[in-house]
Amino acid sequence: MSDSNPVQNTNSPRINTATGVTLEFKDIVKQYPGQKAPAVKKLNLKINAGESVMFVGPSGCGKTTSLKMINRLIEPTSGQILIDGKNVVDSNVSELRRSIGYVIQGGSLLPHLTVAQNVAIVPKLLKWDKKRIAARCDELLEMVGLDPNLYRDRYPRELSGGQQQRVGVARGLAADPPVLLMDEPFGAVDPITRQRLQDELLSIQDELHKTIVCVTHDIDEAIKLGDRIVIFREQAEIAQFDTPEAILSNPADDYVADFVGSGSKLKQLSLLRVDDVGLSDAPTCRVGEAVSEVVAKVEAQGEDHVVILDDQNRPQEWLFLRTLKHHDKVPAATHELETVIDHRSTLNNALDTMLMSSHGGAMVTERGRYVGVIRYDDVTDYVRATREETRGVGEDA
Repeated sequence: MSDSNPVQNTNSPRINTATGVTLEFKDIVKQYPGQKAPAVKKLNLKINAGESVMFVGPSGCGKTTSLKMINRLIEPTSGQILIDGKNVVDSNVSELRRSIGYVIQGGSLLPHLTVAQNVAIVPKLLKWDKKRIAARCDELLEMVGLDPNLYRDRYPRELSGGQQQRVGVARGLAADPPVLLMDEPFGAVDPITRQRLQDELLSIQDELHKTIVCVTHDIDEAIKLGDRIVIFREQAEIAQFDTPEAILSNPADDYVADFVGSGSKLKQLSLLRVDDVGLSDAPTCRVGEAVSEVVAKVEAQGEDHVVILDDQNRPQEWLFLRTLKHHDKVPAATHELETVIDHRSTLNNALDTMLMSSHGGAMVTERGRYVGVIRYDDVTDYVRATREETRGVGEDA
């Protein structure tokens, strides 16, 4: 969907019908008063519709300034920023910002509003009716992995940092914007939560195909999330704008190579996904089932472990039978699982998760629902085969 006025895209009836639009910087300059050198000097960049582009570079290089000029939180000094062909300075500022999703570190939720009220801020400003807003809030909370029945009426203080950030993403998507800006969105959460939020964003983008521009200081995050990456020098000069694969395998110069850092071969694991390896089956059971029946069934399959699922097919635990036998009924999880990964997770993330597992593997989900397990041996075999295949291609060449 491509509309000459980006504001009009806010009225798309369903999430999965929305797509992004092109975004272009033309000779953009930002000169702050009193500063000899511009913060951004002649930036020219075109981002394709539905593409995720990551802005990375050293502190003070102009990446955040460039991002904020898109929704005019910072006004450009000269040049043009075009959203679907329309110059942003020709739009009313309030209307422009309502048509662009914006997610920052920590979620920036209003503490006196509930989760649902936070998500509903822009739809209310756009005069959506209450029924449509309520349906949209529930739809988005489901999308970011939060059960609306549990979370819609909670306040930010009742949420973890990762949950607040999920609500922040939902709020950014609330009015179905064609463009989503993200400024260090996952920088304030722990590594495990960060990985899960990244996986959630990948799943959402697979479905929505928004035009996403994201500032990050983390090259590994850029490699994982970006269709393309912009590596900036000072004054937002582009050192390289290319796919993660190209940047890792063929950095433009020493500056880019130094920025990517050592271990580029290992970083290439971030280009491979759990989906690439394939999943294995494991015995499953449901919360509340009689343990004696589950044990008999699993032992008949010659296995000594079982994956526990709830009534919505979400993984609860992966237990050895010797542990399960301490219960009469199959128990629900009493803690947040650390051995669950999304099907879009990178092999780097998968290996990190497997290190915490006593089963030599991890449970895999798609939109929170269990789809199988991935095992350490499968990953190492796949990486070895990929390396040998790549070596063979190089020798043939």
